[in-house]
Amino acid sequence: MNEELLKLIKDFKKDRRLLSLDEAATKQAVILRILKALGWDPFDIDEVYPEYSVGGKRVDYSLRHNGRNKVFIEVKKVNEDLEKHQEQLLNYSFQEGVKLAILTNGISWWFYLPLREGSWEQRKFYTIEIYDQDSEDIVSKFEDFLLKDNVISDKAIEKAESLYKSKQKQYLIKETLPRAWKKIITEPDELLVELLADTTEKLCGYKPDNDIVEDFLIKVSQGTVIEPKRKISTSTQLSSGQVSRFSRPSSSGYTGKSIVAFTFKGTRYPVRSWKEMLIKITNLMLSAHRGQFDKVFNLRGRKRPYFTRNPNELRNPEKIDNTEIYVETNLSANSIVKLSKNIIALFGYKEDDLSIEAR
Repeated sequence: MNEELLKLIKDFKKDRRLLSLDEAATKQAVILRILKALGWDPFDIDEVYPEYSVGGKRVDYSLRHNGRNKVFIEVKKVNEDLEKHQEQLLNYSFQEGVKLAILTNGISWWFYLPLREGSWEQRKFYTIEIYDQDSEDIVSKFEDFLLKDNVISDKAIEKAESLYKSKQKQYLIKETLPRAWKKIITEPDELLVELLADTTEKLCGYKPDNDIVEDFLIKVSQGTVIEPKRKISTSTQLSSGQVSRFSRPSSSGYTGKSIVAFTFKGTRYPVRSWKEMLIKITNLMLSAHRGQFDKVFNLRGRKRPYFTRNPNELRNPEKIDNTEIYVETNLSANSIVKLSKNIIALFGYKEDDLSIEAR
């Protein structure tokens, strides 16, 4: 740990006069003292060149080595909006091919990789706040990015690039999370459906069908869930002809719909339920591919298999005719359709070979 720099930072933290310094005083009282503590000679213009000219304009300091610009530093007074000066500094840096740039008012230090892609804000890979951050952490980061030896050896750039990539990863994660969440609740995964169904059962004693859970998740995605204002008695009866069913948005797939029939390879099969469709397709594959039928054991959900010889592994097993194999039937309409397509794909059929009529 750089003890000279650590003491300097601790002194700055105690000295609130920094908040009232103008630009010239900030350079003399803060910037040059920090650079000196990091091994730079403020009096040697071959190392610290003030008012360095770039295209007829000037950047406050260029840190140099062997006649090459290594770092540009632009200094502003405390009450200036640093964001307004990002573009200017990064343009200077880009013109000169400078890989590391700093915008500071003495208290806030914004570190950039000017040659990277993205907005000015995205090229900012780190910020030091003298008054807010831990002194040891401040010293550590100053050493990483501005220590003379690190700048000369390009270790500073290596450390900066590593931090930049990590930050870009976080940007991507934050940008993608909302889309991932929307996908999860509009195209519910079996594991999520089961988790919500199990938790509902624990809370009220009744386990909802998977269709009801999927419908609820779709309503959540559309912001149309309405919390009930009163409890419904278990003895309440539905009036004749009344259907206990949610309205179905078009994006919900087969949730809440009743199957009428399915057509496979040109032959139409009327069925009365999604479960019946699954059993029928399974039996069709068994009849046509008996010698290869064990392939179905490769189809598994997140927590359990879809096909097994042990019915205790399934929540609602149904025995396949003339076999000792059981299939899981406690599945939503969408899950049954997906599983049916996976079953026929196992035996070389195309997804288009199966079509479904539902209402």
